[in-house]
Amino acid sequence: MAGIVPGVVGVLGGGRMGAGIAHAFLLAGARVVVVERDSKSVQAAKDRIHRDLAASLERGAAGGSVDQWTGRLSLSVDCADFARAGLVVEAVPEVWDVKVAALQEVERHLQAGGWLATNTSSLSVEGLAGQLRRPERFCGLHFFNPVPASHLVEVVLARNTAQELADLAPRWVGELGKTPVVVNDAPGFASSRLGVAIALEAMRMVEEGVASAEDIDNAMKLGYKHPVGPLALSDMVGLDVRLGIAEYLERTLGPRFAPPRLMRDMVARGELGRKSGKGFFTYSLQADAG
Repeated sequence: MAGIVPGVVGVLGGGRMGAGIAHAFLLAGARVVVVERDSKSVQAAKDRIHRDLAASLERGAAGGSVDQWTGRLSLSVDCADFARAGLVVEAVPEVWDVKVAALQEVERHLQAGGWLATNTSSLSVEGLAGQLRRPERFCGLHFFNPVPASHLVEVVLARNTAQELADLAPRWVGELGKTPVVVNDAPGFASSRLGVAIALEAMRMVEEGVASAEDIDNAMKLGYKHPVGPLALSDMVGLDVRLGIAEYLERTLGPRFAPPRLMRDMVARGELGRKSGKGFFTYSLQADAG
């Protein structure tokens, strides 16, 4: 199977990221099993994946019908359904205890030859690996939001990651139609560390009255050719998610990653970005319903 996306891929968590990951593996030809915590969440995950597939068909990224693609999709509330998966990607919230419990539960059901990956954007892959019985079969596969439109996946290797997995993971990413960037585990990896540093400075500039959020983003888009400005991107990721990453980086790398007061206040008010309808910019919640 070397160099081939596993025939059955599991995804733990069917939120925006998990649904996007499931969509990517479906289009790569895998049978995909998504596990969520309850029946309501299962239905929401199913709706998200259907929307992603329909959008792919509309823009010509895939042929056939949504029903044909979803014929290879199953959803449940039981991790035991991962038993036949060659790879399971965990995509639960960025909370250490939640991640550890989720990964340990998946590992308990995973076949001996199965691989396990985390979609964490900031937590230590090395540290998570240390909580598992088979750390050599574990790595990071950091997908970017929105997954269907993103061309990048960060492959994060821990010291004990098996060479076979280190070789396979970038090839899987390539078969998803995306570009792998391979990094050794470090706080924030490469992408989150750089992305958060730029975003925090942009937020400090808003806080200090240097320029408006719109003008700061336009400076980066027009002057540096960034496709999305750092503040709009923070809204897309979620200010609460970015706050958690910044706090982790502050603890591990020092005060240069200290979150600005503006960011903390916005999160406290529930201004989380796209998912709440308001962040540095204002959004319609209708497109994100479900």
